[in-house]
Amino acid sequence: MKTIGIMQPYFLPYIGYFQLINMVDEFVMYDNIEFTKKGWIHRNRMLLNQADEYFTLPLKKDSDYLHVNQRVLADNFQDYKAKLLRKIEQNYKKARYFNSFYPYLKEILDCKEINLFDYILNSVKVVNRYLNINTPIVVSSVLSEDIIPLKSQEKVLEICKLRQADVYINSSGGVALYQKDVFIANNINLKFFQTDNIVYEQFDHEFVPFLSILDVVMFNSKEEIQGLLNSFHFIEV
Repeated sequence: MKTIGIMQPYFLPYIGYFQLINMVDEFVMYDNIEFTKKGWIHRNRMLLNQADEYFTLPLKKDSDYLHVNQRVLADNFQDYKAKLLRKIEQNYKKARYFNSFYPYLKEILDCKEINLFDYILNSVKVVNRYLNINTPIVVSSVLSEDIIPLKSQEKVLEICKLRQADVYINSSGGVALYQKDVFIANNINLKFFQTDNIVYEQFDHEFVPFLSILDVVMFNSKEEIQGLLNSFHFIEV
């Protein structure tokens, strides 16, 4: 039996993204889908002064209808990268595991790719390596050009068939998007998971939830994160 997860690319997403990668046999990352500037593809949240603050990858101005793999980082990205690194250092340098993850953070930010998708893909792979997640990642555009015009459920079903998957797992946020009986008719078991209420110590103040994986790796050891990766449950639909 082969399990598969399929998601958009996100820059340093929350731990649930890595829970999904860790629990499946193969993870497919969309690159040939339309970029959404109001979404989470190129931004996330980190801790700042006991609250959350957004950090965003600056992009070169272009059509809002281009695919993720057609967008590129802004010409001033090198300056932005230096500022982002300084801000992360200022926010997290006193965190217990800052020094453990810092070389990986540098590797992520220093990536030479200017293509948005390639830059994000590299960041996910670096975090996976740090967390000892070995799930293979497949880029959607290499599968078949036939899937490009497909939408939502039809696209997922076709990818599952192309990858010979028996089980498709998605986060609870996708419950409204998919019909279980349609998946059953295509001999695919549809499952949804939900991340548990994860809480850990963030310095000495009230916990701020649902931040980037960046926050998780700063305050937790690799061994502790292995436990957090399994802190989820499947839900019935």
